[in-house]
Amino acid sequence: MAKSSTVLLCLSLCLFAVLSHTCEGRQQWQQQGNECQLDRINAIEPDNRIQSEAGTIETWNPSREQFQCAGVAIVRRTIEPNGLLLPSYSNTPQLVYIVQGRGHTGIMFPGCPETFEEPQQQGGQQQFQTGGSAQDQHQKIRTFREGDIIAIPAGVAHWCHNDGNEPVIAVTVHDTSSHLNQLDNNPRNFYLAGNPEDEFQQSQQGGRLSRGQDERRKRRQGGSTTCNNLFCGMDSSFIAEAFNIDENLARKLQGENDNRGSIIRIEGQLEFVRPPRRAQEERQEQGGGRYQLANGVEETFCSMRLKENIGDPSRADIFTPEAGRITTVNSHNLPVLRWIQMSAERGVLYNEAMRLPHWNLNAHSIIYAIRGQARVQIVNENGNSVFDGELREGQVLTVPQNFAVVKRCESDRFEWVSFKTNDNAMVNSIAGRTSAIRAIPADVLANAWRVSPEEARRLKFNRQETHLASSRSQSKGWTGRNVVKELVKDLLM
Repeated sequence: MAKSSTVLLCLSLCLFAVLSHTCEGRQQWQQQGNECQLDRINAIEPDNRIQSEAGTIETWNPSREQFQCAGVAIVRRTIEPNGLLLPSYSNTPQLVYIVQGRGHTGIMFPGCPETFEEPQQQGGQQQFQTGGSAQDQHQKIRTFREGDIIAIPAGVAHWCHNDGNEPVIAVTVHDTSSHLNQLDNNPRNFYLAGNPEDEFQQSQQGGRLSRGQDERRKRRQGGSTTCNNLFCGMDSSFIAEAFNIDENLARKLQGENDNRGSIIRIEGQLEFVRPPRRAQEERQEQGGGRYQLANGVEETFCSMRLKENIGDPSRADIFTPEAGRITTVNSHNLPVLRWIQMSAERGVLYNEAMRLPHWNLNAHSIIYAIRGQARVQIVNENGNSVFDGELREGQVLTVPQNFAVVKRCESDRFEWVSFKTNDNAMVNSIAGRTSAIRAIPADVLANAWRVSPEEARRLKFNRQETHLASSRSQSKGWTGRNVVKELVKDLLM
């Protein structure tokens, strides 16, 4: 018995040492790449803009201190109707929010079967063998719409097509500090087609360019022929042999002198196998109930859900008629997020409403303003204000882990999406019914702040809301007509 206890103790100590070493290595890597000694944070707009044939790509300089602290890189893509974002993959996990529009996306997992296929015709196999037209087969195609969060794992190739009548606007956050990124904290997109420009060009004051980025920059400045997709570095004879094609076709894969960029325009209609949109969306809604537990049976690697809509008002997790709503997506209701270690929050504030002061327990938060404007204050561990200003539509603001933050709507309504660097990000409120202050005994508060017992009780109990509050609910009153008006706005957005 004593011997068994000794063996168990040794195994426990070994396991603890291994875990400690792993965590320590991860923390050292983060400390080297992400410095969070921030005296000032700014709400910023994109630093770089690239025009393609059928859209634009705007990026924020990842060398900025606040992005280095959070370990992220951010890109906003606008895809015009019938535009196609060329297939590519990245060294980082990505979380995409669809601000506007609808379309289709293909996310290609290695080794998964081609489950979408055209009906086989008699003699189809013989036609293929003799060089005739073959029936198409491909992996699953997913639809997306405004309000969707889409998870894309590191190294997984994907493409996107806008089949709607308005531009698709998509904001993507790359988690460059993820353990799934084995390269460095520079975001890298590996394109399988086209001749794209580097999306994350460093500013002159920014960090050092990678060798590949520097070579591409020199070629463009020198006016030489450029070729930036993966096939460019391979010999055309190797490509021809790998695909069993002729070299003329192989050279076309290298995309030389293709100046369309990474978003190209489709002539006519893009043809691929797909079920009717409505039937597909209904099936996804039925199979994607919120807070589903993953047990490895309902969801396989090849058919896993990769998106969740957080823009639909009916899916709100927190709703206050006078103030607004908040919807979250994490690994509980979208299990793939456990893999990529990210989550998101979608919020709406009505005029003069406030998101009560709080801090993020276990994640950095990257806020993207979708519509309207708000006044935001962020406070660090020394009680210093590192941001006190307006956050307007199209701007990004980083809230480091544990920094206190409060925001108040300064327009008719303010809408935002926050990307969190943890698959189950947690928030602790400073004010409100479920806040840290509410959990502290009144006498402790009275002594901590040298206030009277009555004042301490007012601090604890005067605010009954949990996360969202409106000044009008107390000062001016809030009528049923106001509630209906805001609900109608939500349904029409």
